[in-house]
Amino acid sequence: MAAVTEQSRPQGRPLHPGKGEKRGRTTPRGRQVDPEALSEIRALLGDRPRRRDLLIEFLHLIQDRWGHISAQHLAALAEELRLPQAEAFEVATFYHHFDVVKEGETPPPPVTVRVCDSLTCAMFGAQKLLAELEAGLDPARVRVVAAPCMGACSHAPAVMVGKRRVEPATAELVKEVVAAGAYDPVLPEPIGFEDYVAHGGYQLYRRLAGLDPHTFHAGPSVRLLDALNDSGLRGLGGAGFPTGRKWEIVRSQPAPRYMCVNADEGEPGTFKDRYYLRRDPHRFLEGALCAAHSIEAERVYIYLRDEYPAIREILLGAIARIEAEGLVRPGYLELRRGAGAYICGEESAMIESIEGKRGLPRHRPPYVAQVGLFGRPTLVNNVETLFWVRDIVEKGPAWFAQQGRHGSKGLRSYSVSGRVMDPGVKLAPAGITVRELIDEFCGGMAPGHRFRAYLPGGASGGILPASMADIPLDFGKLEHLGCFVGSHAVVVLSDKDDLKEVVRNLMRFFEDESCGQCTPCRVGTEKAVKLMQQPVWDTALLAELSRAMTDASICGLGQAASNPLKCLMKYFPEEFAA
Repeated sequence: MAAVTEQSRPQGRPLHPGKGEKRGRTTPRGRQVDPEALSEIRALLGDRPRRRDLLIEFLHLIQDRWGHISAQHLAALAEELRLPQAEAFEVATFYHHFDVVKEGETPPPPVTVRVCDSLTCAMFGAQKLLAELEAGLDPARVRVVAAPCMGACSHAPAVMVGKRRVEPATAELVKEVVAAGAYDPVLPEPIGFEDYVAHGGYQLYRRLAGLDPHTFHAGPSVRLLDALNDSGLRGLGGAGFPTGRKWEIVRSQPAPRYMCVNADEGEPGTFKDRYYLRRDPHRFLEGALCAAHSIEAERVYIYLRDEYPAIREILLGAIARIEAEGLVRPGYLELRRGAGAYICGEESAMIESIEGKRGLPRHRPPYVAQVGLFGRPTLVNNVETLFWVRDIVEKGPAWFAQQGRHGSKGLRSYSVSGRVMDPGVKLAPAGITVRELIDEFCGGMAPGHRFRAYLPGGASGGILPASMADIPLDFGKLEHLGCFVGSHAVVVLSDKDDLKEVVRNLMRFFEDESCGQCTPCRVGTEKAVKLMQQPVWDTALLAELSRAMTDASICGLGQAASNPLKCLMKYFPEEFAA
C-alpha cells in the first residue's frame, strides 16, 4: 500500500491532526445545499405547506419555472421538505415529464416538442413527422422527442409544443406554433356553472348533502346506492367492478376514508375522459361529490394526467367556483398532476404518486378499499363512472340499464380510432359489436381500407380478426378469447396495416412504461421487443416469455402486456407462414 504524503492526501483533511483538532469531514456527507438555490425554492413554494405528499406538485413548480430541475434545486427542495436527497432524486427521475439535470450537464432547450408515437399516431405518420421536426427545428432552441399516447387518438398524429396541443399535426403547423412562441394550452369552452345549475345541476348533491331543505327521500345515501346497483353501472376505467357495490364496501370500512378519482387515462387508444371533462366538468364534479358524501370521505383527490393542461385549468376554475358558491369547503377537492407515467393509471400506483412517491403498484391484498391513500380505506373511481351518477338518479336506474344490447346493461363511451370514416368518442349501448360500432356510429371504414382486425380494449386488450367482429364489446364477453374490453378503447386496423409492426409498437410502449419493480415485466418486455425485431420470430420462445410475464408480474401492466402478441400468434397464423 502506497504511503500517504502531504501531496496525495485529500484536501481539507490534516495528515496528522494536532491536539484539539477534529478528525474526518468538516461538512456533512453528500451534496451540500446551495444557499441561493434554497432561497429560490423557498420563494417559489411561498406559504404552501411543506408536506411529503406534495413532493411531485413541487417538482412540477420547479419544472414550470425553470424548464428543468437542476441538481441544486432538487437538493434544496429535499432540504426544505426534510427528505433524503436520494429519495427526492428517485422520485424526480421516475417520471418522464421531469427533466433532471445533474451537475455538469447542459439543461434542455427552452421548448420541448413531444410527438406521440403510440399506435394510432404511428398509423398516421408519427415517425415521418418526428423526422421532419428533428430536421426542421433549431436544436439549440427546441428539443424534439417521441412521447407516448396523449389522448388525441381520434385526431392523429398528435403533438404537444410546451403545453399547447397540435392535433392533427403537420410539420408546418408545429413550426408555426414554435415560431409564434405559443406554448400555453388553448382552453375549450365547456358548460359553465350558470348553465349547469340552470338545468338542474348540483340539485342532487344539495339534497344528498343536506344543503337543500327539501330532501327527496329519507336516507338519501342509501337510495343513491340502490339506484346505482339497480342501474348496473360498473367501473368504466377498465376493471368493470359494480359501482354501487364498491361504494358499499368502502363505506363499511372504519373512518377516516378518502376518495381518489383516476383521471390518468394513459392507455393508447383511450380519450373518453378528456372528452367529458372538456365539455361538462361540473357533471363530473357533482358525481364525485355525491360519491364522496356517500362514503363520508375526508377529502377527494383528483389525479389528472399531465398531458391534459387545458383540462387542469378548466377543473381548477370549476372547483374554485363551487367553493365560492359554498357547495364544498375550500381544499376538499384537491387536484393533483401526474407526471407522465402510464403505470399510475393502476389504482395503487396512482395512490403512491398522490403520496409523493414513485408510482409503484402495491401487492394485494390488502386492497385499496381497505388500505389505500395514507393507509386509510379509499374509494377509487374513474371519470366516466362518476359522470353518469346524476343521470341515473334523475332518469331512473331502469333508463340506464335498458340501454344495452346483446344481454348487456347501460351505455358505454367507446374511444374509436384507426381506419374508420368518423373516429371519436361514441356513446353507444353496452355490448355493441365492433361491426355495429363501425357501421352505425363511425360511418363505415375509411376510403380505400378493408376491415382486417381490431383492438377491443386498447393496447393491452388483445387483437382480434375481422371474422370475430360480432362479439359483444363488454365486460366478461372477451376473456375466453384472451382479450378484454377494458376502458372501451377500440382501434380499427385494415388490410393496409402491418400487424407485426402494430404488436411491436404496443410492446415498445409497455417496455418504456414498465415501472421496473418486478423482473418479469421489466425484463420480459425488453426481451420481447428484441425478439420481435428479428426477421423471423421465435414463436415458441415468445410464447414461453409471455406465459412468464402473465403468471409472475405484480400488476396488470406486465400481466397484460403480451396479450396482443399472444393474439397475433393465435388468430393470425398467416403472419408467420414461411
